[in-house]
Amino acid sequence: MNDDGLFLETDRGYSLVARPQAGEPPWIIFLGGFRSDMEGTKAQYLSDWCAQRGRAFLRFDYSGHGQSGGRFENGTIGQWTEDALEVIQAFTEGPCILVGSSMGGWIMLRAALALGRRVRGLLGIAAAPDFTRDLISKELTPDQRRSLDQNGQVTVTSEYDPDGYILTQSFIDDGEQCCLLDEPLDIRVPVRLLQGCEDNEVPWRTALHLSEKLETTDVRVQLLKDGDHRLSSPDQLALIGDTLAELLQKLSNASS
Repeated sequence: MNDDGLFLETDRGYSLVARPQAGEPPWIIFLGGFRSDMEGTKAQYLSDWCAQRGRAFLRFDYSGHGQSGGRFENGTIGQWTEDALEVIQAFTEGPCILVGSSMGGWIMLRAALALGRRVRGLLGIAAAPDFTRDLISKELTPDQRRSLDQNGQVTVTSEYDPDGYILTQSFIDDGEQCCLLDEPLDIRVPVRLLQGCEDNEVPWRTALHLSEKLETTDVRVQLLKDGDHRLSSPDQLALIGDTLAELLQKLSNASS
C-alpha cells in the first residue's frame, strides 16, 4: 500500500489500484465511466460524502485507467467488469450499494447480476448500458467503419475527449456480447437513475428503457432538464448525495 491506494495483482498481467475507506456498511462502491478515473469529481464527492458520514466506500481504476496498469486500448466491457468484481471481492465484504456513472452504469448492472444478494441497491448516473451497440457503432462515419474493418482500430473523438482515443473492433465485438437490454434484467433491489435531458452522450430515453427492463418495481428515474452528461455541478452532486441517502434510509427501514 502507498498514498495512492492498494494494489491488486490480476492474472491478466496488470495491477489494479483501489482506495477502500472503512466505515459502516453497506459498502458504497463507485464504478467510474469510460476513460475516467477515481480522482474524478463524482468519485471524490462520494468519497468525502461517505467519510463525513462514516460510511464504507470503495473507488478504483479499471485497467488502462488512472493509476491502474494495462493499456486502455486492450480493455473491453467484459474485462473491466472482471476488474470491478475482483476489486470488490478483494476489498469489501457483506452488503453493498453500487453507484455507476456512464459506462460504469453498464458495469454496475453486470456486477449486480454477478454479485447477487450482496447488492442491496443501485444508483445510476447517466447510466449507459449497451452503449457500444446503441451509441458508438451508430455514430461511426463510413471512413471510421472502413478503418475498423481494415485495421482493427480507429481513433475517435468526443465532446469530452477532443484529443481522441483508440477504439478497437475487439472492444465493439466484446460489447455486443455484454449487451443487457435485449432481455429482462433479474435485478430486484431498489434502483435510482439520474439522467440529464441535455446529455449529448447518453439519450435520456436510455434511462427509461433501462427502467422498463429491470424486474424490480422499486425503480425511479429522475430527469434533470438542464443536466448534461457529467452531472457534476454542486446542485447535481448534492442530488447524488441525497439520492444515496434515500437508498440507505430505505435499506435501514427494511432491516429494522
